[in-house]
Amino acid sequence: MANLMDSDSLKAQAMVLAAGRGERMRPLTDHTPKPLLKVKDTCLIEWTLQGLQKHGYTKVLINTAWLGQSIRRQLGATYSASTSHVHAPMQLVYSSEELDFGAALETAGGIVRALPLLSDPFWVVAADVYCPSFDFDPVHLTALQNSPFLGQIWLVKNPPHHPQGDFCKDANGLAALPRSLEALEAFEPTETLTFSTIGIYKHSFFQTFASELAVGNPLGIKAPLGPVLKRGIQAQSLLASYFREAWTDVGTPERLAMLNS
Repeated sequence: MANLMDSDSLKAQAMVLAAGRGERMRPLTDHTPKPLLKVKDTCLIEWTLQGLQKHGYTKVLINTAWLGQSIRRQLGATYSASTSHVHAPMQLVYSSEELDFGAALETAGGIVRALPLLSDPFWVVAADVYCPSFDFDPVHLTALQNSPFLGQIWLVKNPPHHPQGDFCKDANGLAALPRSLEALEAFEPTETLTFSTIGIYKHSFFQTFASELAVGNPLGIKAPLGPVLKRGIQAQSLLASYFREAWTDVGTPERLAMLNS
């Protein structure tokens, strides 16, 4: 852990995605950015920041777009959980896509925009997922750094609103694409799971599979993450892990109310 963090001491070890408009959460997000909506009296994004601080990270990057000023104003330049008495406050830095380009760059576009400010490898997690027990242990970064693979993603059981899932985990621990119906007739079916939005990546993952975006994305090109992940999966460059504990994509007012009930 120490060697990995010392090597990139001036860069953020994690990126929290907070640029989305939150259309499905309207009208709640008309005046409050989704990352600042509260679950159990704590802002959604703070659950993730608390998990990162717990494991000793010193610097986190947050990308913003919709109501980005509200996020920057509320969180400021440092963060420390009220329950933390062990770890030093984390430094927060921002990639303000709304100021640079007028709007969000989508997930892959935003990550590539931030690459020069991120350690190698680095965490990525969306600010609107609630998973308070997720283990952000730096050992995962070290293991990836010392492996030939370019990234690792965490998958979860398919929630009711996304029953078809996204990806699979094969017998070798690699992320895999769901087989076609024709293939399922010849092979044992593999359980399809949902992408949790949580992953760790080497810079070379995006330089290889999002090569159409120059490092730093100086042109502000919008690009989704899904196609980039699929290219990495097809190249057998992406590991997968199954996260079996509490996880919620807080994408609607109903799901937010359920967590607060």
